[in-house]
Amino acid sequence: MFRIWAKVIKDGKIIKQLTYEREDKFSYSRFFSYLAEICEGLDICTPVLMKTHIFNYAKFNTVRFLPRDFAESIDFDKLVLENIVVK
Repeated sequence: MFRIWAKVIKDGKIIKQLTYEREDKFSYSRFFSYLAEICEGLDICTPVLMKTHIFNYAKFNTVRFLPRDFAESIDFDKLVLENIVVK
């Protein structure tokens, strides 16, 4: 089981948030499908996922997607995904 807290931030404030939860085991090979489901839940376009994004999530338990990571124009400053440690 794992949880990801997704936050859409504009001007330093959270304008949308979502807690994404799955019962199966986390897999980095499925990270894009998790990201796509999170973006669908937040009703935003899905950003381009690069290896550096996955490495940042693995090393720091957080990843930021900036406007340059999206193919379409967006009306927010960043999308932040944070791992929620489940004990």
